[in-house]
Amino acid sequence: MMKKAKVENSLTVLVVSNLADSQKYYAEALGCEVNDYWVIRDNFGLGFKLIQAEDSKDVRPNKGIWNTYAYVQTHQELDLLYAELKVNGAIIEAEPVLSEHDWGVWKEFSVKDPDGYVIGFGSGNKNED
Repeated sequence: MMKKAKVENSLTVLVVSNLADSQKYYAEALGCEVNDYWVIRDNFGLGFKLIQAEDSKDVRPNKGIWNTYAYVQTHQELDLLYAELKVNGAIIEAEPVLSEHDWGVWKEFSVKDPDGYVIGFGSGNKNED
């Protein structure tokens, strides 16, 4: 069996209506580092490649679901992130919500960018026997 190479990180590619406005939003509201190549947060824990649309019809967020989903270690860390993003002016798509499962409790919220792309954030706490 051939050894598989390890993928370290990934970026979500988003076609945006106004690159400068999107870069500003991702920097100010979402706390991302912005340069000519990407917008990232937490050493590629969250990463995007923003591309200027040639035509507004090319901007097509997913309907009814996230465009990107990011995991956070603990519910406490997720609460800190939510508070930070809210204070920074992020557009809140869905407030934090808990859902119970047989393995534990999942908590998540989502934000959206100026073009309507939705970014979900979630964290699970396992039931301890």
